[in-house]
Amino acid sequence: MNKRYVVGLGEVLWDVLPEGKKLGGAPANFAYHAGQFLGMDNTIAVSALGEDKLADETIEALKEHGLNYLLPRVNYPTGTVQVTLSGDGIPAYEIKENVAWDNIPYIPEIAEIARNCRAVCFGSLAQRYVTSWATIRQFLDNTPADCLKIFDINLRQQFYTKDVIEESLKRCNILKINDEELVVIKRMYGYDVLDMRGICEKMLAEYGLKMLVLTCGTNGSYVFAPGLTSFQETPKVKVADTVGAGDSFTGSFCAAILNGKPMEEAHKKAVEVSAFICTQNGAMPTLPDRLRD
Repeated sequence: MNKRYVVGLGEVLWDVLPEGKKLGGAPANFAYHAGQFLGMDNTIAVSALGEDKLADETIEALKEHGLNYLLPRVNYPTGTVQVTLSGDGIPAYEIKENVAWDNIPYIPEIAEIARNCRAVCFGSLAQRYVTSWATIRQFLDNTPADCLKIFDINLRQQFYTKDVIEESLKRCNILKINDEELVVIKRMYGYDVLDMRGICEKMLAEYGLKMLVLTCGTNGSYVFAPGLTSFQETPKVKVADTVGAGDSFTGSFCAAILNGKPMEEAHKKAVEVSAFICTQNGAMPTLPDRLRD
């Protein structure tokens, strides 16, 4: 029987932070954090790299983190993001365009992972260019019926369209969105008369979702499922930076669900993990044992 991976699909890149560069990209972050609960052998980052020194450094960094990868080399530069932090640690991003992860080819090895995928997390950013857009759609359309397909919407700058969002919503069974992104969706879809909860419940029903995760920064987070709602307050911590905190939430939440935990318990664990990540620099710190039980 072929191995069933939990997959982070999309951008693998370098976050160039004030203190230096760190490996990042939401899908790789997701796969890493899911792997801390499911075992690193069971998760994988799928993207593309250039034929450059930064690509070699990416491979070395992934090996150091113990993360499996499938990263075909393409004739585009390896992706970078210039990250600047506000006084309270909130990141702003300058995302380089037409880079390797914009051009992920749907090679047979990626198709094989799709056919045996246990869960996959994808976003809108890696669908901004046609090659990766097509690969992500093919991947999602070829996953098994029981695959968890998590659309972490992750709106960045101008790099999304209504078509990308609509087609992604049709293909996912879990949506993760934050309160600012929900405002964008409310305007885009004309949900004028609905409050935040009403929009979430409408989307849950309209797209037949198993769950919808709504994060609201310091104002807590919600998980909605048909006939069920979970709310967790956001712990107060000393923030180093918030880079990767949302991805750690998604990765740990997904892992808990796959490990058979109830939705509320998975939600609680995700909140604890993301709060810890906020106290660390960079997106891929090792979790302490107390959080991995």
